[in-house]
Amino acid sequence: MIVALYILLALVAVGTVLYILHRRDLRKHGINPADDEPVEPQEECCGMHVTCERDSLLASVSTEIEYYDDEELDRYAGTPADGYSDEAIDEFRNVLLTLLPDDIAGWARSIQLRGITLPSAVRDELLMIVSEARAARTNSAKS
Repeated sequence: MIVALYILLALVAVGTVLYILHRRDLRKHGINPADDEPVEPQEECCGMHVTCERDSLLASVSTEIEYYDDEELDRYAGTPADGYSDEAIDEFRNVLLTLLPDDIAGWARSIQLRGITLPSAVRDELLMIVSEARAARTNSAKS
């Protein structure tokens, strides 16, 4: 009788572990186990594109304008990259440096969609930040 109880406990323990692993795998593939509706993957891109849409700086990836608490930058729409004062450049730089890392590419797309040309110095900093983030993400994926 005691042997049967041990076997039952072992089966329950193995079943619980398998259930937890299965739910984790479903979430990893974008399925919410509670309601079987797709959910957004947290860390990874889908792998179906040459570059991840989340990291893309191209305005054609998304046509939705999203503001990052930077509505004041709209007054620079139509200004050429070399037509900014030092104060304006600092204003763009301040917004860029206060963004969350995951928001930087979206902010760049939003700026393009709003008809704003980044100052040359800020554009170079933006490209460097995005390049470093992509390299870090690639290196962590290889590890």
